[in-house]
Amino acid sequence: MEAGKNVYEVQVAGLPLKLRSSHDQSTVNELIGFVDQKVKEVMGAAPSISFQNALLLAALNIAEDLVLLKRVARQELGALETQAERILEQIEEAQSN
Repeated sequence: MEAGKNVYEVQVAGLPLKLRSSHDQSTVNELIGFVDQKVKEVMGAAPSISFQNALLLAALNIAEDLVLLKRVARQELGALETQAERILEQIEEAQSN
């Protein structure tokens, strides 16, 4: 076993899985719960969907969430950088006067 990694026996979307992770049990449980919820949402919206397709659609939904969150985070970081530069310029102007 790799240093700092634990092996967890979990069920992801009802499938037993041995998961190796450096995260604690609470984080692993949160991740499993998140994936389970996404799969349930897909299967609830399309009850006749195959399990494999439900897993793929859940993965795509998670990827979409991640990409959109990263996009928003980059935009907000850019706005904060612009604001910080403006404040720094104001401080420099005040110091030179």
